[in-house]
Amino acid sequence: MKTAKDFIVFPLDVPSFRAARSLVKLLADDVGMFKIGLELFIRSGAELVRWIQQAGPAKVFLDLKLHDIPATVQRAMAQVAELGVHLATVHCGESRAMLEAAVKGAGGRVNVLGVTVLTSISPADLAEAGYRERYSKDLQQLVMKKAAMARDAGCAGIVCSGREVNGIKAAFGDGFLAVTPGIRPAHGGVAADDQSRIVTPAMAVRRGSDYLVIGRPIRDAADPREAARDITAEIQGALTGRP
Repeated sequence: MKTAKDFIVFPLDVPSFRAARSLVKLLADDVGMFKIGLELFIRSGAELVRWIQQAGPAKVFLDLKLHDIPATVQRAMAQVAELGVHLATVHCGESRAMLEAAVKGAGGRVNVLGVTVLTSISPADLAEAGYRERYSKDLQQLVMKKAAMARDAGCAGIVCSGREVNGIKAAFGDGFLAVTPGIRPAHGGVAADDQSRIVTPAMAVRRGSDYLVIGRPIRDAADPREAARDITAEIQGALTGRP
């Protein structure tokens, strides 16, 4: 059964195996999953994935945001699936065929998530990139369009901000995963940094988020374990009133 701590995905945004190992040892009992991104995977690769899997019950989220021609994405995702990770990402990008290729490569062995609109992206960024005004001014509409493409391609879910989760669940159902970065705990205040669409853990869970990516509020705390436990308590409180 999924517990409150299982909602927490801790990103290992560090440059070395040694630093990642230290964080895993520290937080293995207080988070549900560890996320490995591009920087760390390029440095430490499959060895780190296997070490985490052997270190304890926490799952692995491989966040490589694949984005290439369909044939390349299919082969890459097949290699990701061989690692036995729980979640893996591919950009929704411009092509449903690329998403379908990722799902085919996964072969049901890993949950493929489509990355819709990065939480660091603002309406001004989209306008500058040439998006139509209907999408640049209404990020919810753009996220929904990309989410529909991911769902139709067979993806298990998407990555989106907590502000879009309600619409995602209403349109695609509870079984379509919503993984939410840009989380800032209520007790620390919702302070913006390079994330422009942020919510608290309780807000995200009440809206239907399945996993919350929470990094700096835990990593930069005086006591990271205590910070993770405080967030777990906040999530538990939100779950009490969640349908």
